[in-house]
Amino acid sequence: MSSLKFDTSTKNSNRSPGRGPDLLTLKVDTPVQFVRGVGPKLGERLKDKGVWTVQDLLEWYPRAYEDRRAARSIDSLQPGELVSLRAEVIGVTSFAMGKSRRKIWDIVVRDGTGKIHCKYFRVPYKGYFERFQPNQKVRVIGRVLNYRGRIEFHHPDLQDDTPETYADDDVIVPIYPETEGVTNRQLRKMIQEALTGLVAERDQLELLPAWMRTRYELPPRYEALLQAHRPHKDSGPELAEFKTPAHRRLIFEEFFWLELWLASRKQEVAREAGIKMRRDLSLVDALVRNLAFELTGAQKRAFQEIVADLCDRDPARPMHRLVQGDVGSGKTMVALMAALVAVASGYQATLMVPTEILAEQHDQTARRLLEPLGLKVGLLTGSLKARERAQALALLERGEIHLLIGTHALIEDAVHFKNLGLVIIDEQHRFGVEQRARLKSKGQSPHFLIMTATPIPRTLAMTVYGDLDVSVIDELPKGRSPIQTRVGFESHRGKMLEFVRAQITKGRQAYFVYPLVAESEKIDLKNAVTAFEDLQKQFPEYQLGLLHGRMKPDEKDQVMRRFRAGEFQILVSTTVIEVGVDVPNANIMVIEHAERFGLSQLHQLRGRVGRGEHKSYCLLMLGYAVSEEARDRVKIMEESTDGFVIAERDLEIRGPGEFLGARQSGLPGFKLANLVRDARILQMAREAAFEVFERDPSLRLKEHASLRRELLRAHGPTSLAGIG
Repeated sequence: MSSLKFDTSTKNSNRSPGRGPDLLTLKVDTPVQFVRGVGPKLGERLKDKGVWTVQDLLEWYPRAYEDRRAARSIDSLQPGELVSLRAEVIGVTSFAMGKSRRKIWDIVVRDGTGKIHCKYFRVPYKGYFERFQPNQKVRVIGRVLNYRGRIEFHHPDLQDDTPETYADDDVIVPIYPETEGVTNRQLRKMIQEALTGLVAERDQLELLPAWMRTRYELPPRYEALLQAHRPHKDSGPELAEFKTPAHRRLIFEEFFWLELWLASRKQEVAREAGIKMRRDLSLVDALVRNLAFELTGAQKRAFQEIVADLCDRDPARPMHRLVQGDVGSGKTMVALMAALVAVASGYQATLMVPTEILAEQHDQTARRLLEPLGLKVGLLTGSLKARERAQALALLERGEIHLLIGTHALIEDAVHFKNLGLVIIDEQHRFGVEQRARLKSKGQSPHFLIMTATPIPRTLAMTVYGDLDVSVIDELPKGRSPIQTRVGFESHRGKMLEFVRAQITKGRQAYFVYPLVAESEKIDLKNAVTAFEDLQKQFPEYQLGLLHGRMKPDEKDQVMRRFRAGEFQILVSTTVIEVGVDVPNANIMVIEHAERFGLSQLHQLRGRVGRGEHKSYCLLMLGYAVSEEARDRVKIMEESTDGFVIAERDLEIRGPGEFLGARQSGLPGFKLANLVRDARILQMAREAAFEVFERDPSLRLKEHASLRRELLRAHGPTSLAGIG
């Protein structure tokens, strides 16, 4: 059925005089091409940007606001200010970044008081710079930076300043993210048309129950959208900071839908009947007595939280707990202790990891620690020979393997446990929801323990892991010396190579990590394949290995085995070594183009060294013409080795989407909400979402019908599995 309504009468018409028959009413799911001023051609262009419906268009929120009543002059600018000014273009130039083929673009503008440079370290879209010619009038909106002693803009918004825009000089103008083929002026017009067309349907936009809007003082959704896209000219400074009541409503809503889904998942777990294990810690006590080191307080605390989940809940419910811990904090030991609690109660445990070499490392550790206690440890990977595999599967099905360690091979149909009670997943973001579900199905509501070495700030953990209980291991074992980290530039390359050579001469090994596998015409960065050839010439007396994601799994495992065995002195790699490589003799990590990595990823890579008795070093090499902001960001790595501190800074700088990587987390791409800026609103949205289920566990009340429909629309029937 069409979502368009036409009316030829003039009663209550919102048509402009003289326009003829017009579209009077839109709905949120109306295709965007039917908004006045869009049409099929522009509609297709918008679809390429993910804008399919009227709702998508209205959720293309402004990223800033230009107050045209307070246009500034160039001589009045101060570093740190977000400003708007009118100027004319002097010229557009570009120049190469050092020896690199990459370009910096520089648009110089002036007004009656001076001139200023607008620098671009990347091209917003093809043809962007060709738009600007000498003497062209422009509006510049951006944040003033102090770059090497001179004020300038980096990546400001530049827009034509034509006579037709002068009428806007007494208003606050929303500034939208720039996109090829769609100007800000066009966007403003389209969004205003959409808002006008939705007037008759504005009550249908409201999905939040009245009690929630009253408690949290949230304006109606239509009013919030109207104010966000058409701010009143008397709006105060809270507009620029996204702190108006309208923004608070829209941000709350983005958080709320995620938290409601997480609450529904937690509701599902709460309805499951779980396994109640005996509080028998005899095997754990025996293990701890045999250790050559003392557990940290954080390890003991995390283990006690796990024991409470396994043994003390009444009624019994499956544990769903995340253990966060920095690189080397001892998460694996806590996991083995949890496995011993399960075994002492007559159950089997399994540990799933993302790579074969990591599975082998865990297998060696578990055999060394658990076999003296009389336990059988099994290993299951894709490269096992048929005879070994058949033997392991038979022992597992008879219950003679107490702990099975493996890769994705664990979820295959042929794998049968006699009595699976505990599932442990290492680096869970490497596995999909379906894979975890298949592993869970191999037992009767087994307990789940998830581990990650990527420290996640509390605000982000509430969103990504909101359906899990969280334990944090925030201490490192005694005796671990911090890794010395230094930032270097191209001018330091000779000294860096000399230092690496000196360490290898002492018998150590080194990693060289690159952002790309091979040379790219589009991105001029050092790459692993070319660097491998160059480093072979620099270090002809040593053996080098090459590792990257395009290699087959068995090839990658073979390279890592040889590096771990000491056959290679240098490993040239991409970020595939980020997780799960333990080579105690490797004490040097060189990361090329460190400015291209997130701080948390740099910290993860750095954690590959410092795992043995030798003093370790991480050298962060920067490319040519790196911005001051990028330099300051990378230097945070010199200042701290605390993964949680670094994660907080990384989240502030990059936002949640990039922080976690390409959609692996299941985190939605927030369009307006900011987890750092809006942490208080997130807490309110979480509180509201969980209260919904306290009030109405099945979402059957009339006031919650829209919530039930939205859950079903966004996540499908499985989202209602726990609520009936």
